[in-house]
Amino acid sequence: MGTVLIKGGTVINATGTAAADVLVDGDTIAAVLTPGSSLLGVDLEGKTDSVVDAKGKYVIPGGIDPHTHMELPFGGTQASDTFETGTRAAAWGGTTSIIDFAVQRYGERVEEGLATWHAKAAGNACIDYGFHQIIGGVDEFSLKAMDGLIDEGVTSFKLFMAYPGVFYSDDAQILKAMQKSAETGLLTMMHAENGPAIDVLAEQLYSAGKTSPYYHGIARAWQMEEEATHRAIMIANLAGVPLYVVHVSAKQAVEQLAVARDRGQNVFGETCPQYLYLSLEDQLGAAGFEGAKWVCSTPLRARAEGHQDAMWQALRTNDLQIVSTDHCPFCMKEQKELGLNDFRAIPNGIGGIEHRMDLMYQGVVTGKISLPRWVELTSTTPALMFGLYGKKGVIQPGADADLVIYDPTGHTSIGYEKTHHMNMDYSAWEGFKIDGHVDWVMSRGTVLIDDSGFVGTKGHGQYLKRDLSHYLH
Repeated sequence: MGTVLIKGGTVINATGTAAADVLVDGDTIAAVLTPGSSLLGVDLEGKTDSVVDAKGKYVIPGGIDPHTHMELPFGGTQASDTFETGTRAAAWGGTTSIIDFAVQRYGERVEEGLATWHAKAAGNACIDYGFHQIIGGVDEFSLKAMDGLIDEGVTSFKLFMAYPGVFYSDDAQILKAMQKSAETGLLTMMHAENGPAIDVLAEQLYSAGKTSPYYHGIARAWQMEEEATHRAIMIANLAGVPLYVVHVSAKQAVEQLAVARDRGQNVFGETCPQYLYLSLEDQLGAAGFEGAKWVCSTPLRARAEGHQDAMWQALRTNDLQIVSTDHCPFCMKEQKELGLNDFRAIPNGIGGIEHRMDLMYQGVVTGKISLPRWVELTSTTPALMFGLYGKKGVIQPGADADLVIYDPTGHTSIGYEKTHHMNMDYSAWEGFKIDGHVDWVMSRGTVLIDDSGFVGTKGHGQYLKRDLSHYLH
């Protein structure tokens, strides 16, 4: 590693931008040298092991994707990206840390689920990783196991109001888990959709011969997301705990979060690039079975109803605080095709971990968000929310040297044959063009991406033992 001087760039933090050089020593940032700094004028170039020219480019903290699903078993198959392939693709796109979900389902033990995910990731991840814990069976054993999660560096858990028989928790179970979070300080994350009602709608559509991927979006109507979001907010209010709603896609669900926040409740929401750019009409409604490429839950929403514009607006007003990917890739052949004659059997998920930073930068280009907000949504707030800030999510002395050089004059054409490094046989973002490019990526002082491509290594990633977040309290 040694010492590295990143010279001549514009450093972007959530707090603003500044022309500055960044000095890296080993695996941490040693100094940020702005005009007037005490070290400015010292011939650092002659005293460092290497110099990286960032003139005309942005230097940003490495992206943190706080919602990924590597190797997730789902729908009779499992997500196609391993911790190796998925984190390598993340590095290509300027993401240097992920928080994945360890899984406990009905009849399984929380401790065993967490141990399984450690075994999947250890020695395989190319970037740093942490875990949330899915609690898919709230009972006396899982509630007791939650007491030990913080000691394991897992400070958040996820419940599902959807997927009866797989992950679903009813209101009584949700209340009990939230009461446990009040005791421990764990953050409750919620998949907010009314699963039992969705199953009724899906069965009715299938029985009427409406089996194509388009009807996945019709069955998972926005009313089901709004209702569940409101219900989760009210139970969290009763329990007196913070609430983080994942993958918000409906403008009505955002309105529920905004109302709660305006009255002072400690609730937060994330959205994903697919809900900013893609739609029920254009993608899920594609001819034949093509729409299966974009089957995910919550589903893509109708552009005619204004959901996409509402998501961008919520990011500007801070009614939504984070953009994750919910990266859960499945190939078309042998995976998505499981639902060829029944949309209910299509594995739910979109691959996008490689493209999040680029897709959100396009929001800067089009004037939807600012440069500091870009960094805030994709790196700083995830670090704050999930107990990583100070080491991650910021360019400052003492922080991990997780750094990205981004060229605003570059160009990125997204597609399976062009820049796609995820373990998938198609791209959900085929044909998208970005006015910007990830040129160089460093993780804890080790270069992962340079002009020659990926130069990182399997196993470089370290487990992130997370702290409780003071941001939430």
